[in-house]
Amino acid sequence: MEENNNNVVMKKKSEVMDGSDIMELVGNEKVFNNFVDHKFEELDRDCDGKLSVKELKPAVADIGAALGLPAQGSSPESDHIYSEVLNEFTHGKQEKVSKKEFKEVLSDILLGMAAGLKRDPIVILRIDGEDLLEFLKSPSFEPEVLSIFSEMEVPNASLQDYTIKTLEKLTVEQGVPPASDSWVRSNIIEPALQSCGGVPQQPVSQETFVAEFKNVAESLAKLLKEQPVIVAHSENTFDGTGIRRLLSNKFELDKALDTAVQGVPKDRNGKMSKEYLRVAIDFLAPSSGLPPLGAVVQIDKIVNEAVKMLDADDGKLVKEDEFKKILTEILGSIMLQLEGNPVSVSTNSVVHEPLASSSTLLEPTAS
Repeated sequence: MEENNNNVVMKKKSEVMDGSDIMELVGNEKVFNNFVDHKFEELDRDCDGKLSVKELKPAVADIGAALGLPAQGSSPESDHIYSEVLNEFTHGKQEKVSKKEFKEVLSDILLGMAAGLKRDPIVILRIDGEDLLEFLKSPSFEPEVLSIFSEMEVPNASLQDYTIKTLEKLTVEQGVPPASDSWVRSNIIEPALQSCGGVPQQPVSQETFVAEFKNVAESLAKLLKEQPVIVAHSENTFDGTGIRRLLSNKFELDKALDTAVQGVPKDRNGKMSKEYLRVAIDFLAPSSGLPPLGAVVQIDKIVNEAVKMLDADDGKLVKEDEFKKILTEILGSIMLQLEGNPVSVSTNSVVHEPLASSSTLLEPTAS
């Protein structure tokens, strides 16, 4: 994030989640054992010393909330993750889980979350209308909204249509919560639009648009003051630095490549199919500073281009050394593309319940 943007998100009403609190909890054996004892006792409703699938579900729900997932039942994708977390505890069976097993899996999950937060910290923002009012008073307000207005191609659009589209383009840096969120839409944006009265006749002039948009934004700021919106904000730039660091350290590179090829099936002669190169690249993602495949469309496109450029999509069988050599060449190609054209990704998710540092998962229970 650019320096001027950091000034926006690092205000008093924000909290940075970098995984350090989780690392501290898991790293202190006495504190973590006490934490596990309390959580286990809280979950073990029938007091039989083991946790059933039903008793584990509240812990799984808390982990989902800490990961920023929507509630179970909201989408097949998030439900699949909840299912995977539960399977981690039960090892895919319906058997009960002992306290030792619960501690081991919980430790692994929390350390994984901490590693992810260390790599990509999340800033928890409290959007209460103040930043939006500052934006409305700033010299950049009118040029910015007019720029959005002039770029929109919405035939026969009403003033309200233009206003909604502009709100969707503005970000937390201007004090606007994600307009795509259903709760924000129904509780903040729609009431703000209703409070501003009728819609003038088409076509909509720039002057009319700016005046009406300002009215809506002022109404929006008042609603945010009454009902602040908590947003989990993260921003990451993939510029090839992580790959260059990995490629320059032979020991780390060899270790990462060994780990990556462990997950690739071999034939009776120990050869590997090049069709598994993308799978191996995914295994290398954490050590090379890349996102998982499927997480960032622009990165997926660069990976696919690198694979095709090296004719690595022919599905031929190669020896392990050749497989590793091709992997290294693909990483080098991805690095060069990212160094020339870095990919910046910003995400903003509305948090309807407390996350990680204040999640019920990480709250000690009074004894």
